[in-house]
Amino acid sequence: MSLALPAHLVEPVVGALFAGVDVAGGPTPEQVKVLQAIASIVWSRPDLDVIRVRRVGPYELADLLAEDDHRQMFHELHLTLEACRHPQCDEQVGAVELYAECLQADGEDLVMFRTLVRDGVEAAAADYQRFLSVNLQERSEPSLRAIPIDPSHPEIELAQKLEAFAEFAPDSLGRAYLDFYARFGLTLPGVDPSTINHFFVAHDMTHTIAGIATTIPGEVALSAFQFAMHNNRINRAALLASLVAHEAGFAHPQHLKQADSAVLADPGAGALLAQELARGSGCRGDFSLIDHFDLAPMRLADVRAEFGVGAPAHPDDGHHFRW
Repeated sequence: MSLALPAHLVEPVVGALFAGVDVAGGPTPEQVKVLQAIASIVWSRPDLDVIRVRRVGPYELADLLAEDDHRQMFHELHLTLEACRHPQCDEQVGAVELYAECLQADGEDLVMFRTLVRDGVEAAAADYQRFLSVNLQERSEPSLRAIPIDPSHPEIELAQKLEAFAEFAPDSLGRAYLDFYARFGLTLPGVDPSTINHFFVAHDMTHTIAGIATTIPGEVALSAFQFAMHNNRINRAALLASLVAHEAGFAHPQHLKQADSAVLADPGAGALLAQELARGSGCRGDFSLIDHFDLAPMRLADVRAEFGVGAPAHPDDGHHFRW
């Protein structure tokens, strides 16, 4: 339960999150809607009106949050709200930095968003690409990390290894993984030359086990789910990568044609984010970077049961599959 908070801390944390975006004329409507969804769904406090909750400043919050996990969680949620301000401004970036300094939290986001307001989109995008080159390697399928990649040639053996999942039972994880590619019209890793085939094996296995589709809100929600499973550096970086590409919109990975902006402005997308934060937080372990080839013969239902993956609140909403 990486996002769980003691009951007495929920209101102060919500108050601090609101105070941290109450800058430059006040929070944006998108920031308020996303924070309200987090308070209502993640911490089961629909009674809290985030606009009226008592503001908590960074120094008071630092006294209240003694555990490092709580401090880092606050920072990541603050980052999520920061990304929901369009256009970005120096006051918002400064507020996030001050809370981070008081909580002794850090992250690549502090550099990127400061670069964005100080030096512009091009410089921030360069920061993002440098960060992403390391991040995608760290998020690659564990058993494939040591295998060299020739970006000019397909990885035929990898594609064949994945295609062999068709021999497993219809209800297996391996068959569900192949169905994921067929359902969303994607090319199996290894068929085409790419430097990130090994990343996509792990990433799309995470999609399959979580049962989250490849819609744009679904991609943001998947990164939130992953962060909530285990609040570690790699998963926090996954959330940052997604927020920049799909919410802040100043950069995107090379495999995407373009960045998106203000995805979470849609109330349904904001609620989906909160729902997947809650669902990921309820997992018993992080399945995003385990050996998925070992799990492939198992029943998908058994894999989900082993890791405590609960059904989504609205499995037929178009953002989920195989529920």
